[in-house]
Amino acid sequence: MPILPFAIPYRLAASLLLLGLLPLASACGQNPPATAPALPGVVRDSATGRADLPWLRQQLDSSVTLRRQQVGVALADAVTGEPLFGYNEARYFTPASTMKLLSLYAGLTLLPDSLPSLRYFSRGDTLFFQGTGDPTLLHGDVPSRRAYTFLATRPEKLLAYCDIACVPAYGPSWSWDDFNYYFQPERTALPLYGNTVRFYAGAPLVGRPRPGAPAQVLPQRVRVFPRVFAPLTAAAGADFRLSPDQDDDMHVYRAPLENRFTYRPGVKKWIDEVPYRTSRPLLLRLLGDTLRRAIVGTAWRPRPGQDSIRTLRGLRADSLYRRMLRVSDNFLAEQLLLMTSSQVGYRDSLSGPRAIRHLLKNQLKTLPDRPDWVDGSGLSRLNLLTPRTLTALLCRLHQRVPEPRLLSLLAAGGGQGTLRRRYFEAGPPKTPWLWGKTGTLTHTCNLAGYVRCQSGRLVAVTFFNNSIPGNDQATRNAMERLLHEVRERL
Repeated sequence: MPILPFAIPYRLAASLLLLGLLPLASACGQNPPATAPALPGVVRDSATGRADLPWLRQQLDSSVTLRRQQVGVALADAVTGEPLFGYNEARYFTPASTMKLLSLYAGLTLLPDSLPSLRYFSRGDTLFFQGTGDPTLLHGDVPSRRAYTFLATRPEKLLAYCDIACVPAYGPSWSWDDFNYYFQPERTALPLYGNTVRFYAGAPLVGRPRPGAPAQVLPQRVRVFPRVFAPLTAAAGADFRLSPDQDDDMHVYRAPLENRFTYRPGVKKWIDEVPYRTSRPLLLRLLGDTLRRAIVGTAWRPRPGQDSIRTLRGLRADSLYRRMLRVSDNFLAEQLLLMTSSQVGYRDSLSGPRAIRHLLKNQLKTLPDRPDWVDGSGLSRLNLLTPRTLTALLCRLHQRVPEPRLLSLLAAGGGQGTLRRRYFEAGPPKTPWLWGKTGTLTHTCNLAGYVRCQSGRLVAVTFFNNSIPGNDQATRNAMERLLHEVRERL
């Protein structure tokens, strides 16, 4: 077969081409990198410069858990205040206990470093005094003895307690059937013992009525504090039923409209706390028994230009803020709002709504959306907030309060309080990466606070979930997973 003159150059070129492709083929045959390149954390609109997180939006849209309910999310840089992400951020939600962050802002704005404990003036042999809403007098968890010592050691012969107009015992739209639970004490101008009664039951003892007799289980003994309520407390009979739908997990039941307590004996020791019904006669009796001094009730009538009205300073305010936020104490939040009201307008009454109106008209008038704010604790379902408004408030708090102090007031992931089981790196050492405030009601699971990202950035975040059907455990898991991704990507 004849050989064409162009055959040899052609074969040579083909061989050279094949040799050139071998390295490329070898490279393509290698295993791909272990992980794909991470998507950018923040994407900016080229026209407006606004930040967005498309990956977070996609996960919120596709979550089987979250799409069953109403979800709102707002993220911002805590230092600069720059918005980073919004998802239904302008819609109003029931905030539950995240409202306590507004109460914190009210306290930081209107109150001094030490709480106003009492207002008083002296005339002759009588000391006239009235409450300011301070909840710490003989409180079981944040006790202050400042007012107690002051009243017990005054040289005047007579102590005269003076009423001051105050809000109703319960806030608007509070659940009427929660009167028996520790988390809903009555609001008053001068609380004592946190306006609750504590019951301490020891384990039942086994004894013998006489030597040689069969052992018998003795009735469970229950200590009552304050002692004035002991005669009003009795053990329940076998057929006791306060109401057809009573909570059988409770140990102590109070009659709806009176201070009559019934406890159910058990086989183990327990502690319970129940609010008592407040009244002026009861307050005078509790004060007299505690101070061991005669107390009378009278009207507050200082003489202008003659009687010098003074304010007794009590507990450091941060101690109250910390307890209120970490364990979500409703009573402390409500009383805090009453105390702030004594600093604005007329001082002839204690009115949370007055303090709220003042703040919304002045310090908080530039929030993205006006809050519907009706109480200090978030117990009321009449409260409404948008996610971007609460995130803006978080940024203001960060600008107002030094970061170490601010984070120390909040519940920390893996630490004390409502976040102790979540939002931390196991370590060692155990390291929190979220500090914040939870908000929980039936069908409601919210979170607002600060996420420390792996980059070092601190992100203010609000994550609202309303209208949750059934159990909220899946919602809590989804929130933690998504916020952990925020921590990694930002």
